[in-house]
Amino acid sequence: MLKVDLIIHNGHVLTMEGKGVGFIENGAIAIKGNIIEAVGESTEILTNYKAERMIDATNKLIMPGLIDAHIHTGISIFRGVAQDMSNWMQKGLWPFQKHLRPEESVVGSMVNIIEGVKAGTTTFCDYDGRMDLLVQNYKKIGARARLAELINEIPDDIGDLPVGELYPFDPSIGQEKLQRNLDLYEEHHNTENGRITVILGPHGPDMMSLELLKEIQAHAERLDTKLHMHVAQGDREVLQIEKRYGKRTIEFLEEHGLLNERLIAVHLTEATDEETEVVAKSGAKLIYCAGSIGIIDGMVPPVQKFLDAGGTACLGSDQAPGNNCNNMINEMKMAAILNKVKYKDPRVFNATQALRMATIEAAKVMGIDDQVGTLQAGKKADVILLDLSSPTFFPVLTTPIRNIVPNLVYSARGDEVETVIIDGNIVMENRVILTVDEKEEIRKAQAAAEQISIRAKDDILSADSDILQMVRDGLL
Repeated sequence: MLKVDLIIHNGHVLTMEGKGVGFIENGAIAIKGNIIEAVGESTEILTNYKAERMIDATNKLIMPGLIDAHIHTGISIFRGVAQDMSNWMQKGLWPFQKHLRPEESVVGSMVNIIEGVKAGTTTFCDYDGRMDLLVQNYKKIGARARLAELINEIPDDIGDLPVGELYPFDPSIGQEKLQRNLDLYEEHHNTENGRITVILGPHGPDMMSLELLKEIQAHAERLDTKLHMHVAQGDREVLQIEKRYGKRTIEFLEEHGLLNERLIAVHLTEATDEETEVVAKSGAKLIYCAGSIGIIDGMVPPVQKFLDAGGTACLGSDQAPGNNCNNMINEMKMAAILNKVKYKDPRVFNATQALRMATIEAAKVMGIDDQVGTLQAGKKADVILLDLSSPTFFPVLTTPIRNIVPNLVYSARGDEVETVIIDGNIVMENRVILTVDEKEEIRKAQAAAEQISIRAKDDILSADSDILQMVRDGLL
């Protein structure tokens, strides 16, 4: 018998291999170090392998860790301050964000990561400012991360501009943020046994000059890496591009050679069907953030059109001030339901599609499908166990119809996740995070959030947002 470090056995397994979910009714997984050694039926694995530790997964679901392909953890400290309102960024988020200090961003980020891990997220594609500081959270908690510094040329007082006015650019700001991204790559790419990787993060084509965008593109080619960028993310962006260049976002990017396999386009909220097809056929990938765009804009981006055009797309939770919920199980449900409503067809965006877009399709989009996204021999051991005896999974049926995947997508809430293994290490067991003190991290972040609210009071009152009026009217 071959010796491994860990065997998880007697559980229902979703490998996510093939065109579906790769279901094994009584399956097991053998892990050696940080690598999956074997996956198969329990009898096969137990016959051929022995381990230092055995986990009996009876009444458990064994599956790959979820991948949050687009998240801004640095602003999670503002959860719940900008919902149910117009001018989300200018009147909701900005009065708080202008008072955010780097150390406060870090403590809020850690709570956001804890939230994700506890709901089964093992890979975070974080895209935010001061990633040179936030990266330490991922090293401490033990999560996998694909990081990008948010690069723009926008001055700190941008939120004070009247809605619709052309953004001013400051090249010195852009160069500073670009250098932070390059330094992040130099210092942290492929660190922590390869668990931390770095790509480039232009904020959006409306947030910087064409010259800076082309410079970032040149660095991506030199490093042979990807660009994680908001594209056609809202009417604000389209208006800015039209005012500055006389054309819409997709045409602008295509003209300048920015639509290609390096581009990870986020949202496409304002893209027409024709523009969506152009992006899909270019080889660029798409990240769809159902909850965030639904709450902020009341819209459903053209993700299904993108897929129908042959593109590869996945899911992200975006940010807590917009989505409120950085939980990929919730995101799968939101994505499926919103598209069913949009197309008035219950067959659209089925549960299997939603689950693949939070696992293997997300890995493909982010360029890490050789490492994660499926349970397969040779891949990294990012594995989660969910409690199938939870009421949200009841009943568990395997014949003649299997209902585990629909119940996972449409019924589960995230607290069914019992164990989280990342890179072969148990990060959460019996719903207890083993690598950080969850209660202490929340305490620190709560204190920071209260201090920001005190400092931001005058700006909050001056913004006179819809949510502030709801408070005045006794509705909140």
